[in-house]
Amino acid sequence: MEPKVGISVFAQNKSGKFVLGKRQGSFGSGSPNFVTYKGTWGLPGGHLEFGESFETCAARGVLQETGLDVRDLRILTVMNSVMPAEGRHYAVVFLAGYISEGEERASKPRILEPEMCAAWEWLTWDELRFYDDEQMRSDGPGFMGRRLFSPLLELLQQWPELHV
Repeated sequence: MEPKVGISVFAQNKSGKFVLGKRQGSFGSGSPNFVTYKGTWGLPGGHLEFGESFETCAARGVLQETGLDVRDLRILTVMNSVMPAEGRHYAVVFLAGYISEGEERASKPRILEPEMCAAWEWLTWDELRFYDDEQMRSDGPGFMGRRLFSPLLELLQQWPELHV
């Protein structure tokens, strides 16, 4: 299977919080050996379409998933994410941008794709790091904490100095 390009966006408000969503669907469910990611928390984004820039894909993905208009997008890093159990390989481009000022007063993200996302929350970088640390210390069959989507978890592990 050919690698795909995934886009993940730290869509921030002026106070530095960003949107994190609770995934509703399963990733790789077409594969007989898929791993479900239902209930994991991840960033809004999407798949890069032919001829599309990273920034255009990021803005489109955030708008389609949350109804928020994100601007001033910049690339943070690119990661190689291989998920052999699911037969998936992604180059994940992480971007950061800001919610448009006019929308910030009413910046409640909406669940526009309920089959993909069950909830949206505003989170700080420190809170995200806490969930990462908690999962790395306690992850196992009985783990009851907030489980992060694997590309986001990989980002935090491979780029510990990264900060949006």
